[in-house]
Amino acid sequence: MLILASKSPARAAMLAAAGVAVELVPADIDERALDAGWTAAGHGPAEIARRLAEAKAVAVSRMRPGAVVIGADQTLALGPERFSKPHDLAEARRHLLSFRGRIHHLHSAVVLARDGAPTFAHVASAAMHMRTFSDRYLDSYLAVMGDQTLASVGCYQLEGPGIQLFDRIDGDYFTILGMPLLPLLAALRQQGLLLT
Repeated sequence: MLILASKSPARAAMLAAAGVAVELVPADIDERALDAGWTAAGHGPAEIARRLAEAKAVAVSRMRPGAVVIGADQTLALGPERFSKPHDLAEARRHLLSFRGRIHHLHSAVVLARDGAPTFAHVASAAMHMRTFSDRYLDSYLAVMGDQTLASVGCYQLEGPGIQLFDRIDGDYFTILGMPLLPLLAALRQQGLLLT
């Protein structure tokens, strides 16, 4: 049995498109509290993404003995500043203005766990070069996307109009979507859960 410790439609869709059947069982953890503690302890955004992914996978694997559980998480950093999903469109606008004309980094982690212990972990990063767009474009983008901008930490989905926010992207597409899929598939094959 393979379980995804998430309610993320993007991660579930990635696995389904790859032909990997999973059961969705969201982890019952306080992500904000864990994140705050690790941030206060001085852990960087890539390490926090890994720790959050592990916390999810381990928590669900303790509830479902014998199952292999996939945990995934993503953080966004602009220099030393970390960003979380915006609460409303005004905050999404402020985030996008902060990113405009600058490079931010997405750090995506995936962890496999079984019976409360991690068996695999991988973190990948992508550099997102956001173009210097006009205020008029930003207003148009927010009007078109509306509350969809609240669904992701970067306020965009590359598979839609969000791609127009960028001049260049350095990194793996799946990492940007929130889960390093190719390393995960390799680990599932190595553990005998997918055909080699």
